[in-house]
Amino acid sequence: MPSLPSIDHLALTVTDVERSVAFYSALWGTEPSATLTDGPFVRRKFDLGAGLGLGLTQHAAGQGASAFDALNPGLDHVGFAVDTVAELREWAAHLEHLGVEHSGLVEAGYGTVLSFKDPDGIALEFFAAS
Repeated sequence: MPSLPSIDHLALTVTDVERSVAFYSALWGTEPSATLTDGPFVRRKFDLGAGLGLGLTQHAAGQGASAFDALNPGLDHVGFAVDTVAELREWAAHLEHLGVEHSGLVEAGYGTVLSFKDPDGIALEFFAAS
């Protein structure tokens, strides 16, 4: 059996790639590292560190009719690890500065979570394990 591979990238389908790029650029304070246009789509890629990329993809054939819904099959959310609850507080302040609604810090038995959504309603979170 081959060894378990690591995740190279996540690709999220968005309705307006430039709107999403503006959101994620402001969120992380960085710009995309690449633009891909090989086919009936445009993808802008961010490097998240540790060899992981996040692609924001706008498909030419997409209708944008379906809103993201974590309760249906598909993506539930994307979680970004942080080291401490203090760092979560910093992210909460940053989201507030950007005008992004969020859950506030929510403690659970497995850690503390700060949940929010991108412009397409895709569920995102910053997470500090217990």
